Amino acid sequence: MKLPSIKDLDLTNKTVLLRADYDVPLDQDGRVADATRIEDSLPTIKHLISQKAKIIIIAHLDRPGGKVVKGLSLKPVAEKLSLLLDRDVSLSAEVLGKKTEQAVKELKQGRILLLENLRFDPREERNDKGFAQKLASLVNFYINDAFAVSHRRHASIVGVPRYLPSVAGLDLLKEVDTLSNILQKPRRPVVVILGGIKRSKVEAVRKMVGWADDILVGGKLVLYDGIPQLIDHEKVSGHLKRDGEDITMKSVKEFEKIIAKAGTIIWSGPMGAYEKEEFSRGTRRVAQAVVDSGAYTVIGGGDTEAALTKFGLVDKIDYISSGGGAMLFFLAEKTLPGIEAIKGGL
Repeated sequence: MKLPSIKDLDLTNKTVLLRADYDVPLDQDGRVADATRIEDSLPTIKHLISQKAKIIIIAHLDRPGGKVVKGLSLKPVAEKLSLLLDRDVSLSAEVLGKKTEQAVKELKQGRILLLENLRFDPREERNDKGFAQKLASLVNFYINDAFAVSHRRHASIVGVPRYLPSVAGLDLLKEVDTLSNILQKPRRPVVVILGGIKRSKVEAVRKMVGWADDILVGGKLVLYDGIPQLIDHEKVSGHLKRDGEDITMKSVKEFEKIIAKAGTIIWSGPMGAYEKEEFSRGTRRVAQAVVDSGAYTVIGGGDTEAALTKFGLVDKIDYISSGGGAMLFFLAEKTLPGIEAIKGGL
């Protein structure tokens, strides 16, 4: 898939709006507990700095529900980003308003302004036209580098590109290139492992039955409408124990046999409540089978990465996608709303 790229732009003294994915976990002291997603944005930001652009970053954190929630400010993100870049990152006290407008006017070449949590404003998740237009009015170009939320039809993802020349950032380009290659030229058999609790994955199961060779289902996903019927499909398998907190040993053994023969493995979502030792066996056994398989392995989603990290296996995965839901949506639909929004490009 050919996308308009950040590398196609002359950004000298131009103001850019960079949509990043900074939905990171915070520890009990309110500091960033895992900076992986922030680190993923650094190549794009460093490119913008080298191009002498004026950089405005927009991002969200968690689900404040369209209200200002003190504990969900992007201040810890600004502090971590400043540390990683070894340069000052200013944080606007608001998403939009007079303070933001003034800060944008004062922004100099190569400097960075991070706007406050987008989801503090209810218009972001409503994809409000006026909100998108106002964000667009601040800059010359829009850059999407937030793959993990590019399946969302939010103002900062699909609204803003309507009003600006728009391109993909370096991390988004890498995600699309990697997943497109898997779609087009997978090593077969392709085994898709789906778990967790998100109902949105049910539709992904339906749409991937034609492409995948086997689909292994765990977590609460097994219980949702549509999955029990699909379990009867010859390609789909998975059963939970009576307490619903882990897959059965019969499923574990069945999954291990299928995984051992895989050429490509896509995994999003743990098999059960892996955080608790008594319910971790299914996820642990599946994780070990995945890294032992010799297949090309791809995982997506924070819980999946956290589980493999807990088991000391994450470094043995070939590719870690920044978003589980977005990864599955892309593999099922071959595109994302956020990708379609920038396809018009320049």
